[in-house]
Amino acid sequence: MLKKAQNKVDIPQELVLHSDQGWHYQHKQYQMRLKRNGIIQSMSRKGNCLDNAVMENFFGIMKSELLYLQNFKSMFEFKSALKDYIEYYNNDRIKLKLKGKSPVQYRTLYT
Repeated sequence: MLKKAQNKVDIPQELVLHSDQGWHYQHKQYQMRLKRNGIIQSMSRKGNCLDNAVMENFFGIMKSELLYLQNFKSMFEFKSALKDYIEYYNNDRIKLKLKGKSPVQYRTLYT
């Protein structure tokens, strides 16, 4: 996943990459690769979802609005739907906490 991302996009400075505590994310080689590329690793501590509350909130919303509402026939179908959902979530889905704006609209208010 990391290699594919590096080949597709320029990684901004101080990028934060969120993950769970999967063994592969704890592996020293993986952590060193992140460090070499200036990526900050964000990993929830065991039993403490507040470490990554923003991402955990997104995952919960995505599951209730996308994943649990459909039966996907293939991983390809799910990936395509997920890509569309992320586009919708960032650009069109409004949130009251963001003054009735989408995340992208809200972010542009302050940049």
